[in-house]
Parts: sequence; C-alpha cells; structure tokens
Amino acid sequence: MKKQLLVLLIAIFIGFGAHAQTKSSETNVLVLIYSQNGGTYKMAKAIAEGIQEYPNTKATLKRVPSINTKEKLNAEVEKLPVATIEELANYDGIAFGSPVHFANISADMNYFFSQSIPLWTSRTLEGKPATVFMSAGSGAGKEAAILSFWNILASHGMVIVPTGIRGTATLDKTVPQGNTPFGATSLAGSTGTRPSQSELNLAKEQGKDLARVASGLKNTENIKSVKTTSAETKSDINKTLKDNNIVLPEAPKPVGNYVPFTISDHKVYINQVALKEGKILNPGKVGATVTEDQAKEATYQTMLNVIAVLKEACGGDLNKVKQCVQLTGYFNTTPEYTQHAGLMNSASNLTALVFGEKGKHARATIGAASLPINSAVEIQAIFEIE
Repeated sequence: MKKQLLVLLIAIFIGFGAHAQTKSSETNVLVLIYSQNGGTYKMAKAIAEGIQEYPNTKATLKRVPSINTKEKLNAEVEKLPVATIEELANYDGIAFGSPVHFANISADMNYFFSQSIPLWTSRTLEGKPATVFMSAGSGAGKEAAILSFWNILASHGMVIVPTGIRGTATLDKTVPQGNTPFGATSLAGSTGTRPSQSELNLAKEQGKDLARVASGLKNTENIKSVKTTSAETKSDINKTLKDNNIVLPEAPKPVGNYVPFTISDHKVYINQVALKEGKILNPGKVGATVTEDQAKEATYQTMLNVIAVLKEACGGDLNKVKQCVQLTGYFNTTPEYTQHAGLMNSASNLTALVFGEKGKHARATIGAASLPINSAVEIQAIFEIE
C-alpha cells in the first residue's frame, strides 16, 4: 500500500512539474526608439533593465530607421538592430522612446507608424500593453508629446501603461527632473549629467511595470488558449467576419474561358486581382503611379476577393476550410522596387485574422513588369477544405 502511494505521489509531482514548465513561457518585450544623440538611448537601457528584472521576462532593444539615411547617429545607437513594422506583432509588450520634437514625437518614429495600416486593419496590436518615454532638450512639450503618441497607440487598441507617481518618492528634488505621470522623460538640455540618476530610476520602474502588465496579460491569454483547446471549441468564421466588420464582396465572375476556382484532392485553387465594384482598385505600377499605401489597400481588396471565391467553393460555408496552404503575391512594380513582402502582409494579416491558426500559410512574393488589366497586385491562393 505504501509503495503504491509513493508511486502515485511521484506521478503527481512529475505531472505538476510538466504543467509548470508549460505555463512559464518567457515574456518578450520590445524597447523601440529613435535617438540621434543618445539621450533617449540611455533612457531605453534603463527601461530594458527594469523589464529584465521582472521574472521570466526578456527585453529586446531596437531602433526605427532614420528618414535621412545620411544622418549622423550616436555610435552606440548606430549599432542597434533596425526594427520593421511587421515584427511588432511578435512581442508581448512594447516600450516606445523618442525625443520631443515641437511637442510631438520625432518625424522618424511618426513615419515608422505610418506604415502600420495593415496591423491596424487586422487588429494585430490590439490588447498588447505599451508605454512611452521621451527625452526633451528644453523640457517643454514633453507631456503633450507623450499624449500625442498615446493617440497612435489607442488607435491600435493597445493597453497604455502610464507611470503615475511611481518612483517619485526617491527623486532628487534639488535639481529639475523630467518626471511626468504619463511616462519617464529626461531634461536633456538641463545642467548636470543627463539623463540624471533620478530620471534613469524612473525609467527602470516604468520598464518593470510594463513587464508586469505584459506578463499578466500573456498568462491570461495562455489560460484562455488552454480552455479553448481543452473544450475543443470550433471557431465560427461567420462570427469572426461579423466581429471584425469584414464584409466580403460578391465573388468576381470570370471574363474568359475559365472558372473562378478549381478543386482537386480537397485543394481549392484561386487567382484574383484587385477588382472592386467592377473596377480595378488603385491601378498602375507600384513605385511610379501607385503609392505603397494604395498597393496595400489593393492587396487587401484582392484577398477579400479570394475569400469570397473560396466561400463559393465551400458551398457558402467558410467553416469547411481546413488550412490556407499557400499564398503567392504578384506585384506590378518598377524594376528597382524591393518591398514586395511588406505589401503582401496586408493579405497575410487578413487571412490570419479570418481563419486563425488555419490561416497560417507558406508564402511567396514576386515582382512583375505588368499584370492583367493594369492591376497593381494579383494573388494566387491554395486552400485545403473538408
């Protein structure tokens, strides 16, 4: 009897340990900055230090690309890896740092976010925690600049983490400090060493608090995922479309001796261009007459057409889709154009949003000298259905 009890206890402890290991996945937080002279970079290092003090949390420090490629950056800042807008989706939380430019964020950081329309339309950043810290030469306009940044984050549905009065009890009040209730700042143009030790301490506390929120939200999502998996609930594509205000167009009709789709061995093969209400949306050549934002809009419309045709192939029930196997994007571009992958993300993000795990796919992007009826994009798709 004792031996049996011992075996049972060992089995319970082993099972508990395995469950604990599964639950303790690392929280990844990005510290993303623009910094020319290094002041914001020093604040970023303190933010990252605070993040990594929180248990089981990793901080990654990167910079946004400079609009002026000839701009001279601080030597340490220059060494930082450059982030892409698409990779923001890969982190559990993000701390954004920028100098104050005329009571606003830097033009470089603003331009970086101007490329985030696909993330916004697919609600990729929704629910991710974010915080903002800044460096101001005169100290003027720092709070207005943080609040202006909050407008961007709120538009993406991010969870904003302010500082409140955290850490202010230890401030050195004998010299001016850059503390605000919205985020840590540095009075870069003030006397003494800047950022001051007090400003760095506030930044560290801000990083630690972001890590705490990111870790808590990540664990909540993990619990939701486990519950969904254990209950083996089946997602309803129609509900997903409705919840995200996605209206599928009428499936385009063939204009030649071909069919809108073919099915072979449970695979559906579809090709579509950027047709909207009988006309090509944003026709022309990317890099010449079509801007990147217009090309992304056309790509999104093309993928809507693909899904509309797919619905017909499924007999009107998109829940029959088992997997998006492959997407191939063809783009009508100038010869020197190289950012095809960024354009194709509009289609990939929409597919992942609509079909969830079933929407994860292999992908190719190809530049073309021209495309049918002057469309800026054509998408070839392969889906597996029941």
